[in-house]
Amino acid sequence: MSLKDHKVISLVDHDFDDLELWYPVLRLREEGAQVDLVGPEAKQTYVGKNGVPAESNYAFSDVNPEEYDAVIVPGGWAPDKLRRFPEVKEIVKHMKDNNKAIGEICHAGWVLISANVLEGKTVTSTPGIKDDMSNAGATWVNEAVVTDGQLVSSRRPPDLPEYLPELIKVMEKYHR
Repeated sequence: MSLKDHKVISLVDHDFDDLELWYPVLRLREEGAQVDLVGPEAKQTYVGKNGVPAESNYAFSDVNPEEYDAVIVPGGWAPDKLRRFPEVKEIVKHMKDNNKAIGEICHAGWVLISANVLEGKTVTSTPGIKDDMSNAGATWVNEAVVTDGQLVSSRRPPDLPEYLPELIKVMEKYHR
C-alpha cells in the first residue's frame, strides 16, 4: 500500500480507451490511493470505446487540484474532448507547476499539448500523435514508458505493465 495517503484525479469523458482508464485506476487503488474519476459532469456515466462504463465522482469544476497528488489521463478519443475544457487544462498546469505527478498514455498527450506543459520534455505516445507532441516542443521517443521529472508517458495498452510501476514510483517521489 505504497500510495496510502495519495489522492489522484483520473480524467474521464466518452470514448476513453477502456484499458487505459481502468488498468491505472485499479492498480493505483490496489496501492492504496484514492482515485477519483473526474469528468464534465458529476455522477455521469461515460462509456469507453469498447463499451465499458465509468461513472464520474466529480465534475471538473468540483475538484480543487491543490487537494490532489497526481492526475492521470487515459487515451482513446476522450483526450480530444477533454482538451477543450479550460478546467482540465488548469488541472494539468497546476500539477506541472506544483511538481505533482502527471500520467498520460496513448492519445492523452493531446491534453498535455493543449495545457502547454510539454516544452522541453521527453515523452512517448501512440505514434499517431508523434508530430503533435514534437510540435508542442517535446522530444518524442518510441519506448514503452518514458519518465521526465514528474511526467510519465506511455504508448498504448500493451505497455501498461511497464507504465504503472513507473507511474507509482513517480507518485511516491512527487507526493505533496
